[in-house]
Amino acid sequence: MCLLVFMLPFVLFSQGEKQGEAKAPLKLYIDCNCDKNFLRQEIAYINHVRDQAQSNIKLFVYDIANGSGGRTYMLEFEGIEDYQEIFGKLSYETTSSMTDDEVRKGLLKKVQSGLLQYILESDMAENITYTVNDGGLGEVQEVDFRDPWNNWIFEVYGEAKLKKESSRKEFEYELGFQSDHVTEKLRIRSDVELNQANKEFVKDDETFTSERFRYSADGSVVASLSDHWSSGIFVGVQHNTFTNIDFKYYVTPAIEYNIYPYKEVLRREIVFAYKIGYLHNDYIEPTIFEKMVEGVFNHSLDVQVRYRQPWGNVYARLRGSTFLNDFSKNRIQLNGSFSVRLLKGLAARFSGRFELIRDQINLPAGDASLEDVLLQQKQIATDYESNLSVGLSYTFGSAFNNVINTRL
Repeated sequence: MCLLVFMLPFVLFSQGEKQGEAKAPLKLYIDCNCDKNFLRQEIAYINHVRDQAQSNIKLFVYDIANGSGGRTYMLEFEGIEDYQEIFGKLSYETTSSMTDDEVRKGLLKKVQSGLLQYILESDMAENITYTVNDGGLGEVQEVDFRDPWNNWIFEVYGEAKLKKESSRKEFEYELGFQSDHVTEKLRIRSDVELNQANKEFVKDDETFTSERFRYSADGSVVASLSDHWSSGIFVGVQHNTFTNIDFKYYVTPAIEYNIYPYKEVLRREIVFAYKIGYLHNDYIEPTIFEKMVEGVFNHSLDVQVRYRQPWGNVYARLRGSTFLNDFSKNRIQLNGSFSVRLLKGLAARFSGRFELIRDQINLPAGDASLEDVLLQQKQIATDYESNLSVGLSYTFGSAFNNVINTRL
């Protein structure tokens, strides 16, 4: 008993000393497809760092298109060192009618809300003044939440381009209409487009002209069968002078399986999609196979892999397709991108695409003229297409500068 009384003051002193230990200043690292300068400028009460190894708060923001024509942002907070037991997740949704300024201000509020739990644990807690605005609470409760558009989004667009030089003249216009209906169980899409491009070149008093005209209408209905399975049907019509298509229509049912639940699509997905359908072509000129009209059955298998992680992003897609009546006419497409943080300040980025092409049944007979090739009036035969890009970036210098200065 005497020993307990003797030790009590030391225990209380050590606990008080532990509770009074100063927490490290907040150092925030943000990884997002957003206006980072705006976030740094508005959140000036904490330190912003450019490398996650120097931070004690990591914020990763993943985004994806949503059913309203905008984007859904998923914010994931992770504390380190003095704040290692503090985690948080928030979501933020935008619509197609929101301006860029409205989007970034809404995202700013979400980021500030997520940072509040860290501020409360820091030495800044005693400086917080928190206000809940309930001025419009009565009005909010009376809002009619019925959607008069029933989850439909429509877009009408048009564009015209004119370029003129002494020996060159180009004119192009494009008109289009899109609709999208998105619910948890169903997605219905349509896309109608009209495009014409005219070019004229003058050389040595000789005029060369190019006219390309295209219209298309595509639609699809996709149903959610479960957390992993979906099925749908795709239909469309097309006219394209460049690809020798006078009139084309297709009908293609499809089924898809995602290894991960669809709710995890912001972070990861491995998707297998199989399509099988019928394709009918009426050609402008006889093809290299001496056809003016042709109907074929085709199918394809599409595999996509996507990971969005704190250490980087990975995306890969492999697609193979062939005609059912002739497997020698096929196409294989492989493309992907990979970005990874190698070490402090150093990041690597790789992307590439490779395509084996054996299914150009629409090519017109005869050799393409030099004029056709240079003016890109007609599609020409090819066995493959490829491209590759590699990049490295290394950032060094001050890691704690929060000043925003955009002056000239």
